[in-house]
Amino acid sequence: MTTTLTPPDTTPRKSPGGRRPRSARAGGTLHAGPVAYLILALFTIGSLFPLVWTAIAASRDSNRLAQTPPPFWFGSNLFHNLDLAWNDANLGTAFFNTTIVAGTSAVTIVFLSTIAGFAFAKLRFKGRGALMLIVIGTMMVPPQLSIIPLYMMVAKLEWTDQLQSVILPSLVSAFGVFFMRQYLIQALPDEIIEAARVDGASSWRVVWHVVFPAARPAMAVLGMLMFVQTWNDFLWPFLVLSQTGNPTVQVAVAGLGRGFTPDQSLIMAGALLGTLPLLLVFAIFGKQIVGGIMQGAVKG
Repeated sequence: MTTTLTPPDTTPRKSPGGRRPRSARAGGTLHAGPVAYLILALFTIGSLFPLVWTAIAASRDSNRLAQTPPPFWFGSNLFHNLDLAWNDANLGTAFFNTTIVAGTSAVTIVFLSTIAGFAFAKLRFKGRGALMLIVIGTMMVPPQLSIIPLYMMVAKLEWTDQLQSVILPSLVSAFGVFFMRQYLIQALPDEIIEAARVDGASSWRVVWHVVFPAARPAMAVLGMLMFVQTWNDFLWPFLVLSQTGNPTVQVAVAGLGRGFTPDQSLIMAGALLGTLPLLLVFAIFGKQIVGGIMQGAVKG
């Protein structure tokens, strides 16, 4: 007796109404419903409201901001207040200084963190686990605890009111090392490193031609995060820099609030000016960063 095997039916079944399920339609694309769009719209409005309110307050005068209810639309003093804040806070010098500090810190952190993350992720050496625990442990220490000894060191070196007092303490990041290690564990297969070794590549050549290209998406994200963090840093620059010497943006904007009755509209104008460069950077490089994250996720 001969038995005939019938292949399973793989044709998508139709629903009782005669239509195919949504997942079986063209390309299997899922479409968001009205509830999803409503939730996204609410989150978008909530995220943009602080920035919009800052711009509205910067376009009014201080007397109008003190009234009840507060204004909810733009006034006619925006450019006037921006000009006053720019000149009063010396924001031209502050922008230049902050760009140097944030750019140097971001580049150095990305470079060193990638090398250290590769060492902790792929190299085998004695004490690797203990050293990684020490790196992670430094993230648990509040940075405020190191301000006093760090300030004493800066004062002894006579670096007060100089940019190196802000740059040097921010050249390394324990978070950056941990971030790159976790990424390279998944994104960089051991076989690629072994193949490079077999071809006679030195350690530095492996880092330059294998590790850096594989880690490029994570490097872009880490660089963006570190740039924003350094740009927004306030406490340490406020202690070692003066508002009339070499201020950063946050130190310069803090100088706008001096006086018995601070001009709130002028403060908001300075805050708006300090935020615009970050928005511009993200508008230019945001698509590349998000695309890099997705590329790294697919490779991992």
